[in-house]
Amino acid sequence: MQTRRQVLAAGAGLALMPQIGVPQAGAAGPQELILGYAMAKTGPYVSLAAANEVAVDFAVEEINAKGGINGKRLKVVKFDTGGEPRQAQLAVRQLAEDGKALAIIGPFSSSEVRIAFPAGERAGIAQMSMASSAPNLAKGFGFAFRNTTDEAQVIDQVLAAIKAKGLPAASGAVAFASDDTVSKSIGISVLPTLFPKHGVPILGSVDFQLAAFDLSPQVSKIAQMKPDIVGLGAPPEGAINIAKELRRQGVRTRVIGGTTIADPDLPARMDGAGETMTIGTTFFHDVDDRTRAFTAEFGKRARAAGLARVEPNQFDASVYDIVYLYAEAMKVANLTGDPARAAEERVKLRDALRALKNYPALEGPISFNADGDAIKPVYIVEVRQGKWVLLDKRSAA
Repeated sequence: MQTRRQVLAAGAGLALMPQIGVPQAGAAGPQELILGYAMAKTGPYVSLAAANEVAVDFAVEEINAKGGINGKRLKVVKFDTGGEPRQAQLAVRQLAEDGKALAIIGPFSSSEVRIAFPAGERAGIAQMSMASSAPNLAKGFGFAFRNTTDEAQVIDQVLAAIKAKGLPAASGAVAFASDDTVSKSIGISVLPTLFPKHGVPILGSVDFQLAAFDLSPQVSKIAQMKPDIVGLGAPPEGAINIAKELRRQGVRTRVIGGTTIADPDLPARMDGAGETMTIGTTFFHDVDDRTRAFTAEFGKRARAAGLARVEPNQFDASVYDIVYLYAEAMKVANLTGDPARAAEERVKLRDALRALKNYPALEGPISFNADGDAIKPVYIVEVRQGKWVLLDKRSAA
């Protein structure tokens, strides 16, 4: 059984490697360009992140099948952080120093990014997170990128869509997990700012622990408030518990949230609860032929890998696009992959990324703002009869 400090490496990222510290394991061949991958294949984010590896391997195989990047094959070296900040920091050092990576995919969470981005800055290597969405985490760093959208921007568009559609929004309440970085940020900063912006008075706020099974006290308080909207800061498990308790207590209100609960399986996991739950996500499977084709192929690969979830979520789409964004930057910068030029070529890659404008990605056109955050479409979806249905498409720019 592999440990977090073990890695995988191959053109498609499928073969087991020894410890990343073994010099020959990370050395680039004459026709290889190396990316590091700080993945959360285990740990607290596994329900959202476990299938990300499928998307990475898919993208790498496609790129190499088309001739690679300027004639060189793309190779990925992997490190499982387990969703732990200290392991994410270690991943930066090992992938940059021993893995000889030109850039790093990940890490996943906001708590990991808070530690990993400073480490990447010191190492002079670009990192691009596929999920961390607490506000301003990449701000002030030269090598930090996020192919995600700030939760404040996403939830802002959710509220704008609700208003535009004329849905009930005369009053609101806030519920959030106080022991999760991004959830807490949504609860104490994002929602208290955005509700007033959209003319929604806040009637009150409740918080809970992620491990809490009984949320009846919190939901009882919400029931007494009788809000039209409950703004939620929580991962999928918290959303499920809140939705089920709201139904048990007979509370009919629209729960809204951002990307933290953008799980394609969530409606089914709520067992009929959560009808009208409305969230923002940066990927929806049924937008066009390209998203439908990706969803079908992803499903085949996920089933072959024995994964429980076979429909891609926004983080799978994001990490797939990250590989292509890095590949485009490598192509434009004409990188050689020569380890002796690693520092110079990492800077060239970083600069090429920042210069990308409206790159035609799976999720939609992607550019990066001055803070290194992606500018891309936001899809507003709601639960109807146990399925996510597209309500609106907006821009978070």
